[in-house]
Amino acid sequence: MDLFAATRVFVQVVDSGSFARAATALDLSNAVVTRQVAALEAHLGARLLHRTTRRMSLTDAGEDFYARSRSILEQLEEAQAAAAQGARDPVGLLRVSAPLSYGTSRLAPVLARFHRRYPQLRLDVDLSDRMVDLANEGIDVALRIATRLDPGVISRRVATLDAVVCAAPDYVQRRGLPREPAELSRHDTLSFSYLLAGDEWPFTGADGRREQVRVHPKVHSNNGELLRDMAIAGGGIILQPRFIVEQALRAGTLVPILESYRTLDLNLHAVYLSRRFLPGKVRVFIDFLVDTLGDKART
Repeated sequence: MDLFAATRVFVQVVDSGSFARAATALDLSNAVVTRQVAALEAHLGARLLHRTTRRMSLTDAGEDFYARSRSILEQLEEAQAAAAQGARDPVGLLRVSAPLSYGTSRLAPVLARFHRRYPQLRLDVDLSDRMVDLANEGIDVALRIATRLDPGVISRRVATLDAVVCAAPDYVQRRGLPREPAELSRHDTLSFSYLLAGDEWPFTGADGRREQVRVHPKVHSNNGELLRDMAIAGGGIILQPRFIVEQALRAGTLVPILESYRTLDLNLHAVYLSRRFLPGKVRVFIDFLVDTLGDKART
């Protein structure tokens, strides 16, 4: 027996004043309505209705069960209406996690525009390069930058991000300009600790040939800005997403290396907990990111 369905039928019978009118309201047969109420009484072990050929009335147990059940059904209807309204016009708190470097360089104007569009939605933004646990930390959406995500992770790709190999002009003058990826193994390199490729940097030539170069970093760090600033100071060669180094490239304090080769294929992913029960606030946020930051938005 479906307890919820049977309770709903029972409440409708009382509201309608008869089994026949309840059957019409619920688009069920009289026999189904009668069986549902009988099954509910059997499940509860109590008679809910006095029934005769001419009239129907509630027992004491029936009155109490009806009052409580009707209240629960009304609250459920209100909750469904609120959820539907929230999907159209989201309200409440949205907790977002994003990588530190990407957050400081890219997210502020995007989040400001999002807030103007959805003013009833409050944001709690955590910037960290660590891998957050969405369920345990109460995070609604986590932005992650990676070539690929682990199997089973529920996500949507937001945008493509390119990476750049670069160094300071002073370093290039002292140590020479690498012409082939393999030459990097003899250079000072600075490596990002969370780089999925580790210390094997991937390259694809114009002819499509792929190779991986084992580098020997002088420094590992989990902060891209630190590595960028060390590279600017002449500390070595870095492989970083363009959003971290683009200002230094424009200013000339860093120069690109191996420009004829493509390196890491990075993607910005929005990671969330459930594809089936996606809250409206999460859906509109991810849609907004794709519209604002996605590849089509930049063309």
